Amino acid sequence: MAEEKKISSVPHNLVLEDRRLLTVSGVSDVDSFDEETVVVFTDLGELTVRGSDLHINRLSVEVGELTVEGNISALIYSQDNVQKGGFFSKVFR
Repeated sequence: MAEEKKISSVPHNLVLEDRRLLTVSGVSDVDSFDEETVVVFTDLGELTVRGSDLHINRLSVEVGELTVEGNISALIYSQDNVQKGGFFSKVFR
């Protein structure tokens, strides 16, 4: 049990160097990627990386790390995964 908590509590960090190299920790899966968009699932929601000439240099799902290189123009978190609520919270928005 202690190991399961350790794996799920990986810190989520973003390090962007000169808008060319992005390192993300706390990654659980990669949804999709191409030269303009990389979509990954993190512990804090879905993260979309936008830019041009994007390449995934390193991906380790076991460790939860991702490295993307290219011309990075935007980092966007999806609001749907961050907000959690029940049926009534969706009805009364």
